[in-house]
Amino acid sequence: MSGRGASTATSRSAAEYRIEDLAHASGATVRTIRAYQDRGLLPTPERRGRANVYGDTHLARLRQIADLLDRGYTLASIKELLEAWDAGRGLGGVLGLVAEVHGPWTDEQADRISRDELNRRFGGTQDDQAVAEAVELGVLEPIPGRPDEFLVPSPQELAVAVELHGAGVPLTAISGHLRELRGQVEHIASRFLEFITEHVFARYLGHRPPTDADAAEAAELVRRLRPLAQQTVDAELARAMRMFATRHLQHHLGADTPIGPDFPADEPRPVLLPPDTMRAVQQLVGTENVAAFVTAATEREVQTRTLDTLAASHAECRQVAEID
Repeated sequence: MSGRGASTATSRSAAEYRIEDLAHASGATVRTIRAYQDRGLLPTPERRGRANVYGDTHLARLRQIADLLDRGYTLASIKELLEAWDAGRGLGGVLGLVAEVHGPWTDEQADRISRDELNRRFGGTQDDQAVAEAVELGVLEPIPGRPDEFLVPSPQELAVAVELHGAGVPLTAISGHLRELRGQVEHIASRFLEFITEHVFARYLGHRPPTDADAAEAAELVRRLRPLAQQTVDAELARAMRMFATRHLQHHLGADTPIGPDFPADEPRPVLLPPDTMRAVQQLVGTENVAAFVTAATEREVQTRTLDTLAASHAECRQVAEID
């Protein structure tokens, strides 16, 4: 008799749901649950009379599906993973790999900022359109229940916008530049991922779904290789900025010869004169005589400074002689 009582207690402790109750508990709609059943994503419910009865297994499965969907998986790929799990192959390694890839790819910590502080940092004027664009771009994220406060996923990105605006760049131009830059960076990220997949991850992900051991090893590789993309981009960006900044400076200062630290030490270096100075010299002596005028003026300046240096040195020598 006591055994039957224990069995009854255990049976009553297990949660049971009608489809409407399961929808409420999981956050899915009744229609979605039925669609998952038709696709074979949910175990068959127990039939009681004219109603289906679901349990904790169904609720857990719905939550797993929702989590994988949030991470960008399709229903087809989720079905393959769940079928492997049901076949006894396990999902521990796969979910660990999913968590590793979906986790943060930077050490930067998100922050919060009030609307007043945001206005202050951008010149003290409230600009609702600029805020709306920042939210659309994900630079700011609204906080439910706090209309005067925002989450800042990347404080560094916001700080760059503040500096650019302080330097005179309009907010609309900053937003447009970010949109363009984001598209280019996403292309770089996609190409880097294709490269790594081809040469590294193909051996782990060639069979679907991967085994627990392969998935765990792939997750470890993600941890090791994660910084490489940013390090490579940082190095190449620094190289490109140096090259193009030098070219821009040369163009705007009117130089016809390359400038920079790589210029041969045993060759004459160009002297960059402001455009206003060059125009004044042209008006004074004519375009055909600019080179000769600049050369003569430079030689005269060098001679004057040389004489000044010699005179100063001679005066110092006299002072030393008088002291002795």
